Amino acid sequence: MPQALNPPVAATREHTYTHHGITVSDPWAWLRDAGYPEVDDPDVLAYLEAENRYFEAQMAPHATLIDTLYSEFRGRVKEDDSSVPQKDGDWLYWWAYAEGAEYRTWYRKPANGGATEVILDEPALAKGHEYFALGGLSVSPDGKLLAYGVDDSGSERYVLKVRNLVTGELLADSLENWRDGLVWSADSASFLYTDSDANWRSKKIWLHRLGDPQSADTVLYVEAAEEFNVSVEQTQSRKFAVIATGDHVTNELYLLPTDNFKATPVLVSKRTQGHEYDLDEHDGTLYIRVNDTHPNFRIVTAPVQTPDAWQELIAGSDDHYLQEVTTFAGMLVIQERIRGLSQIRVRDYQGGEHHVAFPEASYIATLASNPEYQTSTLRIDYQSMVTPNTTFDYHLDTRRLESLKVREIPSGYDPSQYVTERLTATARDGVAVPVSIVYHKNFRKDGSGKVHLYGYGAYGFAYPPGFSANRLSLLDRGFAYAIAHIRGGDDLGYHWYLDGKLEKRANTFNDFVDVTRFLIAEGCAQPGRVTASGGSAGGELMGAIVNQAPDLYGAVAAHVPFVDVLNTILDASLPLTPMEWQEWGNPITDKTAFETIQSYSPYDNVKAQAYPPLLVTAGLNDPRVTYWEPAKWVAKLRAMKTDKNLLLLKTNMGAGHGGKSGRFESLREDAEEYAFLLTTFDTPVGAQR
Repeated sequence: MPQALNPPVAATREHTYTHHGITVSDPWAWLRDAGYPEVDDPDVLAYLEAENRYFEAQMAPHATLIDTLYSEFRGRVKEDDSSVPQKDGDWLYWWAYAEGAEYRTWYRKPANGGATEVILDEPALAKGHEYFALGGLSVSPDGKLLAYGVDDSGSERYVLKVRNLVTGELLADSLENWRDGLVWSADSASFLYTDSDANWRSKKIWLHRLGDPQSADTVLYVEAAEEFNVSVEQTQSRKFAVIATGDHVTNELYLLPTDNFKATPVLVSKRTQGHEYDLDEHDGTLYIRVNDTHPNFRIVTAPVQTPDAWQELIAGSDDHYLQEVTTFAGMLVIQERIRGLSQIRVRDYQGGEHHVAFPEASYIATLASNPEYQTSTLRIDYQSMVTPNTTFDYHLDTRRLESLKVREIPSGYDPSQYVTERLTATARDGVAVPVSIVYHKNFRKDGSGKVHLYGYGAYGFAYPPGFSANRLSLLDRGFAYAIAHIRGGDDLGYHWYLDGKLEKRANTFNDFVDVTRFLIAEGCAQPGRVTASGGSAGGELMGAIVNQAPDLYGAVAAHVPFVDVLNTILDASLPLTPMEWQEWGNPITDKTAFETIQSYSPYDNVKAQAYPPLLVTAGLNDPRVTYWEPAKWVAKLRAMKTDKNLLLLKTNMGAGHGGKSGRFESLREDAEEYAFLLTTFDTPVGAQR
């Protein structure tokens, strides 16, 4: 057998540590390069490269299927796609892909008519780079300048540049380690921004004056708390910059007028453990969404001059989960979920209100980019599991939805061929867990089918039941595709998030396994005929479910999985760890938190048992889930599992958390994942219903 077809074996090197009187052995700890974030240890690189060669050798026999899937995926992509132009001041802005282009080109033209201008050419910026990501872009209030950030490694450390849109000249201003967020001054002469320190944390708000070197930038705010990070944004009216500092459950906001960045930032409400709030401003009044009296938030108002003098406008509710509040000149817009279903509420400043009516019973609807404060329409993004991404304008005077664009599927798509349902599974503790599912109309719930189940369940992020063109390749091959809306997300409200974190973290994993058993009981599949996938914290989920119930799954894909939880949350030097203590607990100071994390951390709970086939991915430059987490997990699995099922690790050596960049390059990786899942069931190439 060729060497590449033998799975790599990572050496073990004795390593132990002790906390709270508990000693832990970690013989694969050496896979963390001591020089990180530089990774140049020859032993580490040799192991990762050996795993990549093994991945390539094992997937080589499926090259035809991968090519077929890639062709299907690409055939559903409109090559010369473009966004719907959106007015902002005197200009209409949009982006477009040229045919065959991996990246967007950004355009604008005068709203009253005139020539189209290219304001940013991503393909030109990406040329010659293995990886490219645009971190964001922002046009100055006078419309003459464009600030944008570029990352060419996947490290999410952006270089911020400024272009003169009148002359096309690239200014000398170049800022290293830009993180995110940028707010222009009203006179377009300066802006606020955040950067990343050596530990990839944002602790300072900086003021940059155009023409000055970065070394001359002024610090306006410094955050001292280890677990807090800072960011900056602006109100819809653009009158104020909002300086935000916080962790996952507690925050604090400051206001700074955009016409006077020299003013002293005004504290809105001092930080209180467990309290989160955000705000917008209208005509001197703040509209504040806050969870101080109800976990699903309430909305209060306060004068800008006395921002802590709160008056309740909308009370908290068990049924209405208030998610975001945006003020426009003539209305307040509230994004919320009512019993798990997304809604957009429009309220005038006299108290009259209504909800936007949408055409389906189950869907996702969110405000899109609405840059103008004075507007008579709302731009809305909409989709469902059977309806492709749709851009609406909602006309406020007539309460009418105008469809501006429906995502085109060039190779063809007939929604009548697919069925979607919202089901309810009962978890082992009696809690009802929602499940969204879509399948081809010929799918039969007689146990003969196959199911792919996706989950995330962390940080209060609700994974929405949206549309996926790639997913059609599974549905047309006899799969149902389901999303488990498990605890740890906020699908059913903020309490849903609270019930899946800290000491209740096991609920997330149990919910997913119990949803799997429910789908089997419903006749969607039989044990071993369910595949599953998840990424990042969803990758942690994958690691936990294969430890708990490996017999249920025919194959599992874990992308950049957060699986070495205990070691990571014990290491305060890692970029995200201090913020993560509010999510997972602090095992450094709290023995109970240590024991709780140790009880479910996938890496720590690998055992001598049979595991399903596993595809694991990593990014060498990933600052969120460091490469050694999946590498250590795979090494331990190889040493301990009792089966001969396929176990693959693919590390992107020039990318980060999101894998390869570019819209077509990423499709190739999606095709590899689907090929891995499909070959588990020996599906013939091109076999479709």
